[in-house]
Amino acid sequence: MPPSPPPRTDRRALLLGGLSVGLSVAAPALARTAARNIVLVHGAWADGSCWSEVIPRLQGKGFNVTAVQNPLTSLADDVAATRRVLALQDGPTVLVGHSWGGVPITEAGLDPKVAALVYVAARAPDVGEDFNALAAQYPTMPARAGVMTRDGYSWLSKDAFVRYFAGDLDPARALALHAVQQPIAANLFAGRVTVAAWREKPSFYAVSANDQTTNPDLERFLAKRMGATTIELPSSHVSMISHPRAIADLILKAAG
Repeated sequence: MPPSPPPRTDRRALLLGGLSVGLSVAAPALARTAARNIVLVHGAWADGSCWSEVIPRLQGKGFNVTAVQNPLTSLADDVAATRRVLALQDGPTVLVGHSWGGVPITEAGLDPKVAALVYVAARAPDVGEDFNALAAQYPTMPARAGVMTRDGYSWLSKDAFVRYFAGDLDPARALALHAVQQPIAANLFAGRVTVAAWREKPSFYAVSANDQTTNPDLERFLAKRMGATTIELPSSHVSMISHPRAIADLILKAAG
């Protein structure tokens, strides 16, 4: 049986960015250092442009924002890319990961500059955990059927991307995102972390309740396991595009 998701009685309603979402607050809360820098880490089937709706909202609040361009060739390569960007930050930083991007931020997040972690429909493995085995305890989502592999690299088919990965976007917008998706190393998801920064740093999680790529109950389990301050959005996997105000507000909350 899969681990039980957080009971809905653990969440209370709040209004965030004009949307009704659910909140679960870790207790006791960890102390946070106010941050003025935000580093955004994209996931698989995407590139840094997936944050284009969130970035102006954060910059408009006076934050220094940088989007990492992950090579998606291995966990080690993506962690190295994230650390290179963290090294350029001047002072406390909020580190944000979407989807697969949750794995490199889990590994890189112990950097002393990192004041808080934000997971957006993201993987959040524990030390040495086989995340694929954990995910297999939940029903497979339909986007998985659209994964195509050739010459050691994988990508999402156009149909799976538009219908499932970005299912709540205008089809024309989803097609444009499909056009810039980066192929990933076929064995990328086999990487395992050696540290779990969410055990040490204040953590926040945005669950996509209508996700057809990652099982929403798995997302709820991960958020509960890390004791994250959690919101739920009526969103596809790409909530930072379909609900950018809510995601920006969660990041601002993490920034203290």
